Amino acid sequence: MENNFYVEVGYQQKNHGKERICGDVFLSQRIKEENRIVAVLSDGMGHGVKANILATLTASMAMNFTREHKDVTRIAEIIMNTLPVCSQRKISYSTFTAVDIEMNAQTSILEYDNPGSFIMRGSKPLDSEWNCLILSSEKNKGKEIKSCHFDPRKEDRIIICSDGITQSGMGSKKYPFGWGWENVQQFITGIIDQQPDISAQKLASRILNTAYKNDNYHAQDDTSCAVIYFREPRKLLLCSGPPFENENDTKLADIVKEYPGKKILSGGTTGDIVARELGIEIKDTFEFTDPDLPPVSHMDGIDLVTEGILTLSKVSKILNEYNQNWVPGKGPADKIVSLLLESDEIRIIIGTRINVAHQDPNLPVELEIRRTVLKRIARKLEEKFLKEVSVEYI
Repeated sequence: MENNFYVEVGYQQKNHGKERICGDVFLSQRIKEENRIVAVLSDGMGHGVKANILATLTASMAMNFTREHKDVTRIAEIIMNTLPVCSQRKISYSTFTAVDIEMNAQTSILEYDNPGSFIMRGSKPLDSEWNCLILSSEKNKGKEIKSCHFDPRKEDRIIICSDGITQSGMGSKKYPFGWGWENVQQFITGIIDQQPDISAQKLASRILNTAYKNDNYHAQDDTSCAVIYFREPRKLLLCSGPPFENENDTKLADIVKEYPGKKILSGGTTGDIVARELGIEIKDTFEFTDPDLPPVSHMDGIDLVTEGILTLSKVSKILNEYNQNWVPGKGPADKIVSLLLESDEIRIIIGTRINVAHQDPNLPVELEIRRTVLKRIARKLEEKFLKEVSVEYI
């Protein structure tokens, strides 16, 4: 079975009350060599640091064991036997949901005590068959683990959440017993009906914000929602640097011209080469939207034209420091980051001609050569944001 979709993963969290750290932990990882994505959500007992430690331990083990294709029963037994025992309650407790997506095979979900996953085919719930496993070891006897397998299609979604979502609003006049699983599913169905192509991040935000509203904007529990969206990939081309040999200028311009997605040119020489080869005029602007960086330029058919190494260095810094509360500014680096995060398949072409300006010893120490910065950006996009990135040198 050959699947040609992209898997987008987005999540949102809110801490309980005024806690500084969340007792829920979400991890996701792309295993490039196996063409797999593994995502895990764990909810530690209680709140704050103690709950976070339990959830981190659980999520890390679930991630590693799922990566190693361990049997689901074995995964559950090892996790439950490893968790430290609470000195007050005399129990070790952390829930988890693990999703294992093999691109050319089935997707598997393993659940222990989290609210049931929502599996959507378009805006309709997918009735997949769940298996219930009863653990039989002496320590964990009688505990239930649920699992299911299904063949994903384009426009399928998996929504996983902690009980801070389903129990939100508990005790209120509207939801005396909490928002509830069925109500959450109806809410998800309604959103997808209205916005069939809503992104994973935005859907997770809508669900989380509604749960927060149910709690009168004061979260009664750590609250987390993650969305996995199987969809048509969005493509982006980022070119920076002139080709090593002048005769490859035409090759670079042809790649830019024919690319079926959004296009960024980063670097004055790069822009000049493409403009010359394609007969397109570069229109410079003098609007300094970021005091640290030169302004952007404009070219017909190109989504963004910026200065090179300074802008890319700031892009690398933003990606490294990025969190779910990031709000993009209006500067060139922010615009590049926004385009990168909106894209799925990112093709980076690095010109290898040495720019004499970058060898000036009077320039700042942090000014790194182009290829190093772009390799850092590519690695961060793959590891932190699960993007599919290819890097080529010309």
